Amino acid sequence: MTHASALEDPVRAAAPRHRPAKSPRPVGLKGRGRRENLAGYLFMSPWIAGFLLLTAGPMAASLYFAFTDYNLFDAPRWIGLDNFSEMFGDPRWRHSVRVTLWYVVVGTPVKLLAALGVALLLAQKRRGQAFYRAAFYAPSLIGASVSVAIVWKAIFSDDAIVDRTQQLFGIGAGGWTGDPELIIYSLVALTVWQFGAPMVIFLAGLKQVPRELYEAADVDGAGKARQFWSITLPMISPVLFFNVLLETIHSFQIFSSAYIVGGGAGGNACGPADGTMVYTCYLYVQGFENSRMGLASAMAWMLLVAVALVTAVLFWSQKRWVHYEEGAR
Repeated sequence: MTHASALEDPVRAAAPRHRPAKSPRPVGLKGRGRRENLAGYLFMSPWIAGFLLLTAGPMAASLYFAFTDYNLFDAPRWIGLDNFSEMFGDPRWRHSVRVTLWYVVVGTPVKLLAALGVALLLAQKRRGQAFYRAAFYAPSLIGASVSVAIVWKAIFSDDAIVDRTQQLFGIGAGGWTGDPELIIYSLVALTVWQFGAPMVIFLAGLKQVPRELYEAADVDGAGKARQFWSITLPMISPVLFFNVLLETIHSFQIFSSAYIVGGGAGGNACGPADGTMVYTCYLYVQGFENSRMGLASAMAWMLLVAVALVTAVLFWSQKRWVHYEEGAR
């Protein structure tokens, strides 16, 4: 309203201006939202309680015990970094680190190569494909069980199947599980035998590769090897990265197979001459056989840090060799 119009209509100019009233909020929506949130928390409460009691609580206690002298019978006594100093100076601890790294570096690639090779064969349309998939996948379902590890130890022991087969070909007698140099290879063989899980993941990735790419490569005259390196590997690289990450973490955590194949009790709990002394096996020896729970907790946290660093390196390196679709990274 201009100054002139205000002079012409002073009553209208003096009238108070009102803003448009806001639409009232529907009654009951706020209360209903609270009730829905409460219901959600109630449904989550078993998981939250389980996480606090079975994961967060034990991890916090383990972190505290790592800085104490604790033997399961006496009250923990704070000793600071003494457990870590003793751990780094222990020759058997360093030996367990070397055995674990050897197992990870050798066992993981061989297992993934076997899984990828079988997946490439099963990706072809053949009769009985479903049967072969189930047959190759079955060992991964039972491979981590104690019973299978016991049978595996019996197969590679003195005068058993593997030993007698070696003798037929003129190879020296003697079971693998009794030889400090060979026992780790029997453990790797048990791990490779369980390639079913990564094989299924590879197979799913191979099914997602567009057939048009192979048809175009055939037209261009590319051979099977060139198609594998230029088409198959780049297209399944996200699946390959997932399998590498998962199997590497599993390899660092191996325990039951190494403990049972190595002996399982007595002075050779981790194999003759500590042949299967992987990290977790030595952790078990310190924590439960020697009742050094404080030192075992320090070892467990060191393993957690090592696995986290390896995982971070793998995620950093995947930027160079893993190919994602646009917007999927």
